[in-house]
Amino acid sequence: MGKNMDANDVVLEVEHLTKHYPIKKGLFGKSDTCVHAVEDVSFEVHRGETFAIVGESGCGKSTTGKCILRLTEPTSGTVMLDGKDFTSLKGDDLVEARKKLKLIFQDPYSSLNPRMTVADIIAEPIDIAKTYATRAERDARVDQIMQAVGLDLSYRARYPHEFSGGQRQRIGIARAIVLEPEVVICDEPVSALDVSVQAKVINLLEKLQDDMGISFIFISHDLSVVKHIADNVMVMYLGHMMERASDEELFSNPAHPYTQALLDVIPRIRRERIRDKTILQGDVPSPTNPPSGCCFHTRCTKCMRVCGERVPEAHEIAPGHLCACHLYDESLTDEERTPAVEVPLDAEIPQA
Repeated sequence: MGKNMDANDVVLEVEHLTKHYPIKKGLFGKSDTCVHAVEDVSFEVHRGETFAIVGESGCGKSTTGKCILRLTEPTSGTVMLDGKDFTSLKGDDLVEARKKLKLIFQDPYSSLNPRMTVADIIAEPIDIAKTYATRAERDARVDQIMQAVGLDLSYRARYPHEFSGGQRQRIGIARAIVLEPEVVICDEPVSALDVSVQAKVINLLEKLQDDMGISFIFISHDLSVVKHIADNVMVMYLGHMMERASDEELFSNPAHPYTQALLDVIPRIRRERIRDKTILQGDVPSPTNPPSGCCFHTRCTKCMRVCGERVPEAHEIAPGHLCACHLYDESLTDEERTPAVEVPLDAEIPQA
């Protein structure tokens, strides 16, 4: 979308966000290990921008969104909303702050109450927040939002089962924006929809952003959609931030081997890039026992000796372009840069 954003106009700032889920074992439920869902993730979202979080399934995208919303409490780290520490708020302060931060769910079929009408579903946030004085004000606000998302007012008394997937997602979007939040987290909002419907929903989100100035955190595994809608992109793998840059910079100059591999599986994007195709080998490691050093080194075709020994720092390889990869660490010795010796995946394994 290519907006010009004020560097000082930050609406949401995530600092060193970490989430571990303890695995309880034994009679007394003692925990000796945990799932490393999110590891030391930091980023900021500017007012009126779309910040995308991408990666394979299980990389920590949705958990990051849940931690930001405090649907699950982070293990450590902070979330600053309009300069206030959202992670430390309690009681009425938390209720008030949550009006500024909303969520659009992935599945439009299960995220709507089947026993509530469209009007009641959309009005639920303002009913809880009590932002209207009369019933007429409530109904007028519902009508206004329904029109904003392209829902006919004759649908007010209908129930979710009477609608298609795209219409249900419009209802979910209407519910998320009825309080005019500052940030909306979109958790795979179009992955359950047909391609033709996806385009309509994406165009709706862009229109709402232009009209209302909403900031979106767009969580997706579909880089084609992200390329169209995002202003800035963060690539995650096994809970870690691999790369972060503007959409134009990331898609034209991907720096991390993982980002390059993700882009190379998309035919249209691959044709736009002049380089050899990279195919990921192997499987994603278990988050309960992540690899030492760089979490991606077990699948990386450019793996060096240092990659299995030390977690890489995020290096700024261009203005605003961060990449957590040892390839860009100029302080490495020649020995540390020695290519790692890996057994080819198609090699014959000697029999015992």
